[in-house]
Amino acid sequence: MWIWAAFIAVIVGFLALDLGVFNKHEHVIKTKEAGIWTAIWVSVGLGFSGVIYWLFSEGLVINPTGLTPNTAVLKYITGYLIELSLSIDNIFVIAVIFSSFKIPAIYQHRVLFWGILGAIVFRALMILFGVALMSKFDWIIYVFGVFLLYTAFKMLKSDSNDFDPKSSFVFRQFKKMLPITTTINGHDFFVLRMGVLAATPLFMALIVVELTDVLFALDSIPAILAITSDPFIVFSSNILAIMGLRSMYFLVSRMLEKFKYINYSLVVILAFVGIKMLLSHHVEFPEWLSLGVIFISLVTGIIVSLSVPDKDSNID
Repeated sequence: MWIWAAFIAVIVGFLALDLGVFNKHEHVIKTKEAGIWTAIWVSVGLGFSGVIYWLFSEGLVINPTGLTPNTAVLKYITGYLIELSLSIDNIFVIAVIFSSFKIPAIYQHRVLFWGILGAIVFRALMILFGVALMSKFDWIIYVFGVFLLYTAFKMLKSDSNDFDPKSSFVFRQFKKMLPITTTINGHDFFVLRMGVLAATPLFMALIVVELTDVLFALDSIPAILAITSDPFIVFSSNILAIMGLRSMYFLVSRMLEKFKYINYSLVVILAFVGIKMLLSHHVEFPEWLSLGVIFISLVTGIIVSLSVPDKDSNID
């Protein structure tokens, strides 16, 4: 258990440094800064595979599925890349949320920071629940597989631009329970209005971001469980990918229009993982195949997005 405690302590330390040192003074995060931090977080995420190898080599972590160190590393990297890939769709929705609530760029990092903190807690609970289900019921993997295929189909048919945060069920319910201001009051989540505590648009954006992350976790966690049911690998790969989501948002959100076909890459990844889960008891998929599908899907989506001109740009 001390390995889990140490990992969580390191994550909390990173978050404390982020808020207390690197972002002590609120500022608009420029593309260059976001690019540097994205590179740092991806390096940390991929570099942690070395820690995974060491932990499994020395037997320092419980190994319920009997993984060899090399296999554990491959499964960790695959799980990390799946979560990182699916985070791209999350970025699209977060951009819509910030636009809807008119959150100034200078305060967006604050919302994402607390959103990530909540995401770590919720995902830890969901991962423990998912691993417990898979260890007790073999058939649950088929349920996850069908769900991922259904999600891929819905993603193929839906458009992130159709999402309206202010018409969501959570926003409407909060509006009934708590007064909500229409103006931003600095970085405050709550303000007093005539002696009454009211939520600011910043807080409502945070709540909707949290809800969105939980909904996206319903896709990503089963996808990682298709790779491995080892709880530490699932948890560490998921959390380290999520830690880089903030800097990735500030980097990618400014280029969303350029990556208009990346959604199709995510559909392919989800569909592949869903099929893998449905056939898991009959066909053994090598880890290199999963990594290859992820890599080729993302690269193809990026190349097509940059190569195919926008229809609107051809209209004079």
